[in-house]
Amino acid sequence: MRRSHRRGRRLVALATAVVTLPLTATLSQAAAAPPAPDPAPYALVPQPVSQQAVAGAGFTLTPQTRIAVLSRDSAAVGVGTYLAQLLGPATGYNLAVVKDDRAPKNAIVLDPDGPKSLGDEGYTLTSDERGVVVRAHGAQGLFRGVQTLRQLLPAAVESPTRQSRAWTVSPAKISDSPRYEYRGVMLDVARRFYPVAQVKRYIDEAAAYKINTLHLHLTDDQGWRIAIEGMPELTSIGASTQSGFTGGRDWYYSAADYKEIVSYATSRFMTVVPEIDGPGHTEAALASVPGLNCDDKAKAPYSGFDVGISLYCLEDAAHIGNTRRFLAKVIKEVAKLTPGPYIHLGGDETPDASPEEYAAYVKAATSATTGRDKTVMGWHQLGQSGVPANSLLQYWGEDEDRESIGTAEETKSIREVRQGVAQGAKFVMSPSDHAYLDMKYEVATPYGLSWSGYVSVQRAYEWDPTTSTAKPDGTGSVVPAERIAGVEAALWADRAYEGSNGLPTPDTRWPAPQDYADYMSFPRLPALAEVGWSPRSAHDWNSFRQRLAQQGPRWTAAGIGYYAAHGIPWPGVVKTVPGAHSVETGGKALDNPGGSTTDGTAPVLWSPNRGPNQTWTFAPQPDGSYTMTNKSSGKCAEATGAAGGAVVQRTCDNQTGQRWKITPGDNDQYTIASAATGLLVTAASAANGAMVTQQPDTGSALQHWSID
Repeated sequence: MRRSHRRGRRLVALATAVVTLPLTATLSQAAAAPPAPDPAPYALVPQPVSQQAVAGAGFTLTPQTRIAVLSRDSAAVGVGTYLAQLLGPATGYNLAVVKDDRAPKNAIVLDPDGPKSLGDEGYTLTSDERGVVVRAHGAQGLFRGVQTLRQLLPAAVESPTRQSRAWTVSPAKISDSPRYEYRGVMLDVARRFYPVAQVKRYIDEAAAYKINTLHLHLTDDQGWRIAIEGMPELTSIGASTQSGFTGGRDWYYSAADYKEIVSYATSRFMTVVPEIDGPGHTEAALASVPGLNCDDKAKAPYSGFDVGISLYCLEDAAHIGNTRRFLAKVIKEVAKLTPGPYIHLGGDETPDASPEEYAAYVKAATSATTGRDKTVMGWHQLGQSGVPANSLLQYWGEDEDRESIGTAEETKSIREVRQGVAQGAKFVMSPSDHAYLDMKYEVATPYGLSWSGYVSVQRAYEWDPTTSTAKPDGTGSVVPAERIAGVEAALWADRAYEGSNGLPTPDTRWPAPQDYADYMSFPRLPALAEVGWSPRSAHDWNSFRQRLAQQGPRWTAAGIGYYAAHGIPWPGVVKTVPGAHSVETGGKALDNPGGSTTDGTAPVLWSPNRGPNQTWTFAPQPDGSYTMTNKSSGKCAEATGAAGGAVVQRTCDNQTGQRWKITPGDNDQYTIASAATGLLVTAASAANGAMVTQQPDTGSALQHWSID
């Protein structure tokens, strides 16, 4: 589920090999861009199913505004109280929450008695100068509607301190419901411990984007983070380490702490899924309970960064019994503390486990789980063994797996998914090359890793759960659409420090867990949230990037230290063409393959990484044109020949063939035309290795470039 060196994954190439395409490739091969949906009237994330602008000035809050709940139901009243507490700090208003039998005027009305057709999480919202009405079929739908309501207010409403301004809700008419029932985020508290307050903060941040599940990775090699009654050594020994840290005394959640997290999540209509990983990722347990080891001797507590280093002893009946009793005790206690339906049993990355050993673990863990009336959840590897029907498996594969589907060389992951499907399992989709928040955004990202490639915001957004286990052309999905329960973003903490490409040193800077979480999650978590919530027909990158940009001021007001990702038109950021940029179209970047320093090398498209291969410095010339110099080679882009001629790099000579006219267009994109030929720089396709030529202007999407 996590790392290339755990399973022999290939790193996504940083364009170190030249891909040769036939010189006959022309515009006819360019992928046509899908038609964009109508522009959204409001910058809402996730995009609602339906939204309409309403004429008028909108509803302005005053200190006398009431929040009227048309119910005596305590959960619905709780949503009203939540809203009042949400609005209070920035407005300075102590808004009254009242129970009412009918909708008053000049109020925010919360009505939980809407039609059953809205479902558990659907809602409607109407706003005009007379007031706001959020209607749902229950309190949970009201809560989701409130998250939309806050985005119809000025961004400053997210501030924790009083702001002096008018507080007007934009006039709107919205109808909304989720695409998927399960929309989760996973927090790795095992490798890097998050105190309770920081977990609660992250719950609030995720709930704002209609995330409804918090998956806590509670145990791993580097730490055991939940107290188990009658087994104090699991926390006195197993919780004494983190990745890079030793000597901890309170790096775990007591039963009271865990209940506090669960209660807080419940108040945000979020289900907590505890993960007790096994049979690998168990070094903390092996350091705490000697009988889980084959020699009956406890391991040393582990604070390193290696993986694939541990396994419960499952070699003989006696030790299988030890593991079975251990899991029964742990799962019993965790189940007692967890009102949600799932217990996550891990199951991934066990290279040293024989099929018999793995099956022994799965049998013991699933029996303990179903015996407590909980539904089995686990990584997709659990599918290789016997799991109960309706288990929930979490798929974390990537391009390599999709490319193998339907071939004689299908990867082990795909075979395991097939086995899970055959056993009646459902699936949560967390493809690592789209949904792993610990993957670097680009080469320069200070934290995380890149074994599944660089996951830009666009890559986090542009995928579809129904094709996560399909061939690259979208056909032949291994998991039927009706078996997909939802999506989950995963924030691992393997390398949650600066300079994460190498191991830490005494001088390494470690951000606070919440700072790491903010930087790696925002803006990508809202992208994943829209994948899980909004209808597929509403997904459009250009629309999303414009709406996402307007979330930036909200995060600033709230104190969320987000990454101002390239390619997003963040307000207040003035972009100028002169200087060093990544040049991208179709989600791919103009790349000098292999960092070649040879004259005549033709740039190609490649997955963005913002490395020197993909960095082009634009220098203005007296005639208003620019030269484009590649950082890795120091050579200039040059036009060759007429229509269909390649763009190559050559030693800079400032001749006309090396000058380019940059013309702005829609959506912060540009055309790049040769000053010598007047032809546009054009990509043959949006595939890795696609050649770049000069072509007449046809309006193709692959003639429009972002210069970020």
